[in-house]
Amino acid sequence: MPGPFVVPFHGDTDLPERVDVVVIGGGAIGASTALELVERGHTVALCEKGGIGHEQSSRNWGWVRITRRDPREVPLMAEALRIWPGQAERLGRDVGYTRAGIMFACATDEDVATQAKWIRNVEGYQIDTRMLSAREFAEMNPGSTMTPKGALYTSVDGRAEPQKVAPAVAEAARARGAHVLTECAVRGIDLKAGKVCGVFTERGYIGCDAAVLAGGAWSGLFARNTGLRLPQLKVVNSVIRTKPLEGGPDAALWSDGFAIRKRQDGGYTIANGVENIVQIVPDSFRYFFDFLPALRHEWRALVLRGGLRFLDEARIPNHWKMDEASPFEYCRVLDPKPSFTLQDRALANLRRAFPVFEKAEIAQRWAGAIDVTPDAIPVISGVDAVPGFFIATGFSGHGFGISPAAGRLMADLVTGRTPVVDPAPFRFSRFSDGSKIEIISGF
Repeated sequence: MPGPFVVPFHGDTDLPERVDVVVIGGGAIGASTALELVERGHTVALCEKGGIGHEQSSRNWGWVRITRRDPREVPLMAEALRIWPGQAERLGRDVGYTRAGIMFACATDEDVATQAKWIRNVEGYQIDTRMLSAREFAEMNPGSTMTPKGALYTSVDGRAEPQKVAPAVAEAARARGAHVLTECAVRGIDLKAGKVCGVFTERGYIGCDAAVLAGGAWSGLFARNTGLRLPQLKVVNSVIRTKPLEGGPDAALWSDGFAIRKRQDGGYTIANGVENIVQIVPDSFRYFFDFLPALRHEWRALVLRGGLRFLDEARIPNHWKMDEASPFEYCRVLDPKPSFTLQDRALANLRRAFPVFEKAEIAQRWAGAIDVTPDAIPVISGVDAVPGFFIATGFSGHGFGISPAAGRLMADLVTGRTPVVDPAPFRFSRFSDGSKIEIISGF
């Protein structure tokens, strides 16, 4: 089943001989990094194996939220909330951004207590977030039959259109001088005296002083061919897009049974708020002990599934030469099949909660592969063992909303500026230096 329609983007035809930085991966994170770098006067090549934003960057829910973020991500997301309101003017393109608020419904008194505690994580950030009573929830959601105990609500959270954002950011980067290359897979990095001096692409060689890996679900494979161990797995979430519908809620809403947000065209994006599919593949065994704590914490939300995907990934080589085709050239777009079962369950739950959705017509179904780390927070870091090589990946389903700030932090690290936030929680070395990998459930 085809993925969502993404705003068309035509890549450059000419390959630059040399740039300051090559960014590998044309999703929201990679494009944001490229934009930040080129705005600071650096020459940049943004290389994407397929099309700009064709994978998870266009397949996510479109939420721009600080609510219920892992506390370690809060400072970076607070920076993102400062950037988003000016993005349309900065980019010169509409991305559908609006602050309409996001709420998380609480089914039990225990849920209310848990979410109320989260509010302490944003103290000092001037973030308007609070607990709604059951009565306030009902007043904000007229026509709903839901009877939660309360809800966590943040008015400054919002939404944007995933199918527009990455292409808009990439176009803005190109307008400022970046080279943007589509269907141009990077096969690997080149080293001189142990430092990055260039990259090998399927279309030729590009000299550079630094390379940023922002390859989403493909990052682990790229790192492995580079001799690095990056523990990362894929989680598949399925989404429904409806045709325009009047009378539904304006604020995005999460509950145990569904997650929903209004789209710019008047339709809605609907997903299962809890359950995600984890396909059993060779990496499941390779990183089993890395992910065991997360599995113990989140097993109720994971649907383990075997199948042909195991064989498909078993055939993918872990190492290849720079003069031969890489796995990235054989799969331009990762397009997992959606789970109709999970989608239909979410839609049924939504219709019970908001009867107006009985009239909703399904326009499209799709799924996306989320790149997940063992502690569910990203890697935004230099690689100590390979000077000049940087990684921005593993955003664990939280990357779209945080992308403008993640790109800023990554650019800070590449250029040696004072980081916009403390990058220590996101360091790559946490997976190898003996640090305890902390799992914070519920985010």
